[in-house]
Amino acid sequence: MQKLKEIAVISGKGGTGKTSLVAAFATMANHPVVADCDVDAANLYLILHPENYKEGKFVSGHKAIIDYNACTHCGLCMAHCRFDAIERKVQEGFPKGKITIDDINCDGCWLCSRICPEKAITMVPEDDSRWYIGNYRNGKMVHARLSPGEENSGKLVSKVRELAKETAEAEKIDLILIDGPPGTGCSAIASLTGADKVLAVTEPTGSGLHDLKRIMELAGKFQIERCVVINKYDLNRRMTEEIKQWCSKENISVIGTIPFEPDMVHSMVHCKSITEWTPDSPISAVVKEIFERLII
Repeated sequence: MQKLKEIAVISGKGGTGKTSLVAAFATMANHPVVADCDVDAANLYLILHPENYKEGKFVSGHKAIIDYNACTHCGLCMAHCRFDAIERKVQEGFPKGKITIDDINCDGCWLCSRICPEKAITMVPEDDSRWYIGNYRNGKMVHARLSPGEENSGKLVSKVRELAKETAEAEKIDLILIDGPPGTGCSAIASLTGADKVLAVTEPTGSGLHDLKRIMELAGKFQIERCVVINKYDLNRRMTEEIKQWCSKENISVIGTIPFEPDMVHSMVHCKSITEWTPDSPISAVVKEIFERLII
């Protein structure tokens, strides 16, 4: 068995075609483990359709619950809440007004539960988020869903990465493909940590170049090999050349340029990767060549 290799595919902004490219890689590679680390908006499973055989809860934080049989509505918790998550509402049967907690604004800091003189506030775990391990038609897939409104997506990404590595080692698989989230936040950092190579997918626009610079600067801090693919390059050839020049100046390899192709959308509509939908097309040949350069 070869040394386990982790390749992270990322983008500085959303909508560059990153997930479409990962789906193509996932259906071309020799039985890889695919880790969908875009947990805030996971959608790779729509193309790969994994059959999940393992599922687990993810505790993203805690929320405060009031026991109204013990609460005297003194307002001490409301006075000390820094997040304005506690308020007093006028309600029949509550002369002072009813103390309530807004789950959206609550940061789960535990302060209210600690200062409540009646011990009427309890912190309960927020465990609506889930992670999954499954089989798809060409390998293994680890993915997750962060429940709406919940935080700590970086920790959930780390969990997905951990499960992917455990799965690869158990199944003696030597390649992990990581579909990272867009941007440069904590979830993107968690996707890059420990990767052997990073591929950034960009598009030939001013915002595409701006965000590419930001994500490449971040990836550079991890001292890992960096490369770039320019998607829909033929829609703005001048900007494509500008991106290539910048990459050359920064010693970053441009391993491929992909033309605009409506079949990329058609393949997704039919829940297929582009290399499955049109395996003998020119664009599939381009994607296959990019993949061969990526896994060297």
